[in-house]
Amino acid sequence: MQIENVVLDAADPHVLGAFWESLLGGRRVTDEPDTVEVRISPEGAPVLDLCLTTVPEPAPSHPRLHLDLLGGDAQDEVVVRALGLGARHLDIGQGDVPWVVLADPEGNPFCVMESRPEYRAGSPVAALPLDSADVERDLRFWTALSGWAPVAGVVPSALRHPSGHGPLLEICPEERPKPAGEKNRLHLDVRLEGDEHLDDAVERALDLGAALVEHDWGPLPWRVLTDPSGNEVCLLPSRG
Repeated sequence: MQIENVVLDAADPHVLGAFWESLLGGRRVTDEPDTVEVRISPEGAPVLDLCLTTVPEPAPSHPRLHLDLLGGDAQDEVVVRALGLGARHLDIGQGDVPWVVLADPEGNPFCVMESRPEYRAGSPVAALPLDSADVERDLRFWTALSGWAPVAGVVPSALRHPSGHGPLLEICPEERPKPAGEKNRLHLDVRLEGDEHLDDAVERALDLGAALVEHDWGPLPWRVLTDPSGNEVCLLPSRG
C-alpha cells in the first residue's frame, strides 16, 4: 500500500483548486463539477495528488491534518506568492516561531516552513502533520498502512516514502481529542498494490486499531475508516 492522495473538502473545489494548483506548481488531472484533482509530481519525488471535493460543511476550528510547505531560503518568496493568490496570515496562538502560518481562501491553515535538514527539496510539500492520541501506536499503524518508512532522528515521529524523497508524514501529539462526530476536512487516501484484496486490507487495518466509518454516501469502490486516533483514511482498491 502507498499513500496516494491528500483529500481536502471544499465549498468550491474549482476556486480552491486553482489556488493550490498555482501555489504548488501542480498539474490539474481531474476537472469535474464536484471534484478537482491537482497532481504534484516533481522530479525525483513520488507523485502525490491533492484532491478537492465539494463538501458544504464548514472547516473545524482545530484541523488535525494540514500541509507544511517547503520554504527554506525561499520562505519569504513562498509567503508573498501565497498571499498574492488569496491566502491570509493566521494567528492560531503559534507565538514567535520560525515558520509562517497562513490560511488558504477557504480558511484551511497551512504553514510555510523554515530550513530544516529533514526537509527534502524536490517536493513543494515538506510535511503532512497528523494529530495523534498515541504517537507510538499510530506510528505502527501508519507504517503498516502507508508503505512509508520511519525516519530516524526526526521529532515528532515521522514516515517518508521508501525512495527517501517527498514529504514527511509527521505523527504529532494532539492538543485535544477529536470531537465525536466531527469529520477531518483533510484526510489521506491509501492505494492497495498488487493482488491484495480490499476486504483483506480492511481486516488488517481493523486489527491495527482502525474503525469502519458508517455513512450514507451509497456504494463506494473504496472503504472509509478512521485510524486509532479517529482520523479518516480511505483504502482504495489496487489498480490491478
